[in-house]
Amino acid sequence: MPFTAPASVLTVMAHPDDAELWAGGTLARCSASGAAVTIAVPRHTEPGRDTEAAAGAAILGATLYQYDQPTVARVRELLIAVRPEVVITHPLRDVHAEHRALAETLVAALPGVVIATGHPRRVYTADSYNSLALDGAIPAHTVIDITDTYEQKQRALGAHPSQPITDHFGPMAETLARLWGGRIGVRHAENFVPLPILGRLPAALTI
Repeated sequence: MPFTAPASVLTVMAHPDDAELWAGGTLARCSASGAAVTIAVPRHTEPGRDTEAAAGAAILGATLYQYDQPTVARVRELLIAVRPEVVITHPLRDVHAEHRALAETLVAALPGVVIATGHPRRVYTADSYNSLALDGAIPAHTVIDITDTYEQKQRALGAHPSQPITDHFGPMAETLARLWGGRIGVRHAENFVPLPILGRLPAALTI
């Protein structure tokens, strides 16, 4: 299926390198197609992490939005301010507790915002460590070809030198991208699973 970029994409993630790791190739592809791309993460207490977040977002062609605490009220303010067509977040059953908490906060903020603004129109969860959630393998659904933006994704990951990119996250990203790519006959891909908004799933199979 041909890739059709939305007008705007917002990723709401728990840590400064999460957007790059789980959705970096897709975000770069959306940005290259003219979409307004925003990466939202909480400010980090470790020195240098916020600077890394800004560098990674810039490589992907995204705007960085940082806030103090991922509360429902704060995420609601973010959604209203950005009014994205598409939102990407962590799986609700992610193996990482902070990922799960962030996704649950986003889901709690969604209903009132969607009723008030009509946005976002589609919400997706991204991949996780080795494509595993607490209740099993993450299902294949919306698999996006990132072959042309894969190197950009890896450069954005490389903007986070405080993290184990070379020995851990980089190789994992390579493995996952090749596995998802094999599902659709391309070199590299990323997978996303839709979340229902007000009881409705998106009709489209693309981001």
